Amino acid sequence: MIKNFLTKRLDYIAQLLLRSKYLIISKSIEQLGLSLHYKQLYQQGSNPLAFSEVGFRVHSQNEEDGILLYIFSLIGTTNKKCVEICAGDGIECNTANLIINHRWIGLLCDGRQENVENAKRLYSKHPDTKYWPPSITCQWITAKNVNQIIAEDGFNGEIDLLSLDIDGIDYWLWKEISCISPRVVVLEFNHLWGPDVSVTVPYADDFKAEFTQYGSDYAGASLLAFVKLGKEKGYRLVGTNAIATNAFFIREDIVCSWLPEIDPATCFGHPRAQFGMKHRLPGVKDKKWIEV
Repeated sequence: MIKNFLTKRLDYIAQLLLRSKYLIISKSIEQLGLSLHYKQLYQQGSNPLAFSEVGFRVHSQNEEDGILLYIFSLIGTTNKKCVEICAGDGIECNTANLIINHRWIGLLCDGRQENVENAKRLYSKHPDTKYWPPSITCQWITAKNVNQIIAEDGFNGEIDLLSLDIDGIDYWLWKEISCISPRVVVLEFNHLWGPDVSVTVPYADDFKAEFTQYGSDYAGASLLAFVKLGKEKGYRLVGTNAIATNAFFIREDIVCSWLPEIDPATCFGHPRAQFGMKHRLPGVKDKKWIEV
């Protein structure tokens, strides 16, 4: 009786594992098919799709996975290299889907050892990354060491993607990064300031964001601040996610009629952004901000 019970349990576990394996394969196949569909639409001269139509989440916090798939389907890739600063546990981040389902080569940085250990465990066991997992490093990133940390892991020159979301000195880090030239940059911005103000938190190596029940209200920089910095570095704003927390920039030398520069004013229509501008900004407006 015990033997029969154990046999049934093992069979059940085996079926779960098999089903999980096929689900992983299915996700990759579905995304490859979607990518080919985007390419065909673009080549046929169809109307471009809005980010709100293509966004979905596999590993990203919101719909960044779908938007990135759309962007790279249109502009292609060069080396499929990506760098993510503040990647958390490596499971919920902007590069995980590309690394796992599209065989990208990644560098993931995070300041918490627990997150780094969890990420290493994930990628060392996942069937699609265990033979060549991303480089994962535990570092407290500052403007003084960011280039060294990236370059030490062999990431230099052109890469396809930089993801930046540290809830703090994001503006100052992007300003300082020079060892890589990402074709696409996705970064978190502070939507409380709306489209017309260009400010950032002051620089400090040990900056700590101030959180409320809604999120990191005293942190980061406004969208306009990043747009202006992007222009200095040779990038154009092509869109944001629906709730106006992450912005997508493409290097100016990459021409794609479906990904033109957009006006920041078009990015704040979601009720969450409107709520933040009206009700959350007053709580942090008088803190120290630097106009840039």
